[in-house]
Amino acid sequence: MAISGTDVEAAAGLGANIAHELDAALAVPREAVALAVMCLLSGGHLLLEDVPGVGKTTLARALARAVRARATRVQFTSDLLPSDLTGVSVWDPQARAFTFHPGPLFSDVVIADEINRANPKTQAALLEAMEERRVSVDGTTYDLPDPYFVMATQNPVEMEGTYPLPEAQLDRFMVRTSLGYPAAEAERAMLAGASGVDPVSRVRPVCGLSDVRAFRELASVVHVGEKVAAYALALLDATRRSPEIRLGASPRAGLALLAISRTRALLDGRASVFPSDVRALAPAVLAHRLVLRDLSPDAGQTEQQRAALSRAIARVPAPDGKRR
Repeated sequence: MAISGTDVEAAAGLGANIAHELDAALAVPREAVALAVMCLLSGGHLLLEDVPGVGKTTLARALARAVRARATRVQFTSDLLPSDLTGVSVWDPQARAFTFHPGPLFSDVVIADEINRANPKTQAALLEAMEERRVSVDGTTYDLPDPYFVMATQNPVEMEGTYPLPEAQLDRFMVRTSLGYPAAEAERAMLAGASGVDPVSRVRPVCGLSDVRAFRELASVVHVGEKVAAYALALLDATRRSPEIRLGASPRAGLALLAISRTRALLDGRASVFPSDVRALAPAVLAHRLVLRDLSPDAGQTEQQRAALSRAIARVPAPDGKRR
């Protein structure tokens, strides 16, 4: 499938419009907004790791509104059951049969708030939904919406009463990022604004879910040259050979890295991926998938994962022969 210049221009405009609406309404760093938009348009899932009150849930709701998606927020707690997510089959005495009542996973955008507070069994209920886009209840499989986007949040500081996400769960998230505190000017404008006004209400829908599907289909055929693919593979291999890393990036991580690199290229008005796309997105896509050999108590796990990845990437020459 050849990509025309008109298609590329329209796709880049779509992403720019979504990002503009979010930037105008939210006090969220532009880099985090760009990653969230790219993740959605790539068909992946997003893990937001940050302290409370910086706008993680608001970003998820705003993104859903911008693409006219149904959003459901689930507050994860230690007593949440898998059936609370997937739904249950209830006996209907009139029909003399069981009727399935879908749970909150049956939504276009699922906001999994404080996902690490749920017990491992409930966390596992998300695995099939995130990877297969379907759930199985009482031996029957039900398809989930398309597109399907899970945006989970967790607080990396307050760990009491939490269940750390296992590697298999983390590997299902295409991107992990954090928002951090807003810039001083953005926070000043937010504080000076009218109180009691939901910032999401200022977000205007700019497209529909059919546009998201069309973008994803177009992005899937963005050209990845042999040298770029080899460079991505070299980055994966570097994480597996690093003496600091016990478990490197998986093949799924490589597929995710190239998928979101294609999206980045398309949003930049290009029909082919550059090495700079792969290099720029590697920290957000790969770092959270790494298992380190030793963790220092003086620094957080996230920071140590990113530092180890940075050192591994630095040893890989870019296709032009220069180390980046």
